[in-house]
Amino acid sequence: MAAQATKAPASAGHQPTTPETAGPKEGGELGNGLRPRHLTMLALGGVIGAGLFVGSGTGLRVAGPAIIVSYALAAGLALLVMRMLGELAANMPASGSFSVYAERALGKWAGFTAGWLYWWVTVIAIAIELIAASSILHQWLPAVPQWTFALVALAVFTIANMLSVASFGEAEFWFAGIKVAAIIAFLALGVTAMCGALPGVHSPGLDNITGHGGFVPQGWNSIVAGLLAVVFAFGGMEVITMAAAESGDPARSVTKAVNSAIWRISLFYLGSIAVIVALLPWDSAEPGRSPYVAVLDRLGVPGAGRLIEVVVLIALLSAMNANLYGASRMAHSLAARGDAPRALLRTSRRGAPRLAVAASAAFGFCSIALDHAWPERILPFLAKAMGGAMLFMWLTVAVAHLVLRRRLERDSPEALVVRMRGYPYLSWTAVVGIVTVLVLMALDVKARGQLGWSALLVLVLLGIAAVRSMPFGSAPKARGELRDQPRPTRS
Repeated sequence: MAAQATKAPASAGHQPTTPETAGPKEGGELGNGLRPRHLTMLALGGVIGAGLFVGSGTGLRVAGPAIIVSYALAAGLALLVMRMLGELAANMPASGSFSVYAERALGKWAGFTAGWLYWWVTVIAIAIELIAASSILHQWLPAVPQWTFALVALAVFTIANMLSVASFGEAEFWFAGIKVAAIIAFLALGVTAMCGALPGVHSPGLDNITGHGGFVPQGWNSIVAGLLAVVFAFGGMEVITMAAAESGDPARSVTKAVNSAIWRISLFYLGSIAVIVALLPWDSAEPGRSPYVAVLDRLGVPGAGRLIEVVVLIALLSAMNANLYGASRMAHSLAARGDAPRALLRTSRRGAPRLAVAASAAFGFCSIALDHAWPERILPFLAKAMGGAMLFMWLTVAVAHLVLRRRLERDSPEALVVRMRGYPYLSWTAVVGIVTVLVLMALDVKARGQLGWSALLVLVLLGIAAVRSMPFGSAPKARGELRDQPRPTRS
């Protein structure tokens, strides 16, 4: 799965240009203020979120100790997708990421569908994370209305994203750093307890893994059920390839970030789950309650619940910030290709797409009113609307990689500054894996509804794309479109 960097001529990939400093303009260029350290932490922070800290409890209850197998399968699939996206982003950086690659590989309809699917799902994710984060803050300070916390939080992050890409990168760097530090501390404490070196704590050895019904207490089918429960926790990593287009050296930055993120994500995810499985009896896990809190309580850590609440709050705010960035860049890219209103192309002197940021934050502001009117009802509905959309986007990445890698090797092999090892076998492995998960979702009663909502959304977008492709439905191309199109040597 490792990537090889090869020397290539300077013209191998287009680099993002420096934004005009004369003021906002319709075809404004994005900035390039992200540094390698921002991208590395962004890759880590994008997938270390509330899904890991809280959602892992549901998976543990479903599959028992065998949940670590479910996580390993999900992580392997996610890292294959990250590797393919990393190669494409290094060779042809674009703020629209896989939407641009889908358009180049399959046609305009594919780029339109993938782009708007991502934008819609991401703005819903912003609303979900906003509501969840404000709920935690309201529990701490019940005298302050929940909508106040939500309004202030979203306003702060919207303004930060409007200032410059550097302000976004710096915020994500520190957010991700706190999450990573929390995971490292948990791993260190857990390993110490497992070795019997923690004062006052008896090491359970393998009792929690082999006891309580064995390693697979719920049967081998539970591994599949666990996979469906945890695979969505790995969503969010695609934002790193969007961010690469706004760095000074996209090829080197994204390659370094992906390589670093792959082993760190494997360590943090699988390592922390292994610690939980070893220290916490699976049948004591409570869905909706963080197993990290349960483990820390067993180890006698004072205030464990509040500590994890702080980490979860930071994870939610971090994810909301990253999703607002990703949605705004996708909106800007769609506008550049004529698939969204031209106004979204406007950028500030610092290269920030302010109108695209405002448009992407708009649904989040609407969700505040919806949650106030129907508390505890809007969040589950929004979650169902997201469904399996992430898997459809991953499938788009894999198919685009198969097409574009073959095209580049045939027409301009010198343009391949980064190569994914194991091509095409690992790419096809990812396709088979993603399709398998989609089929499993269709066969699972609990997941079938979410898959149905996502499939319906995809069909609607495909229908709109088909109408737009007709002579009377064609939209004029935006002036910024050429920036997200391949050079002649790559077509």
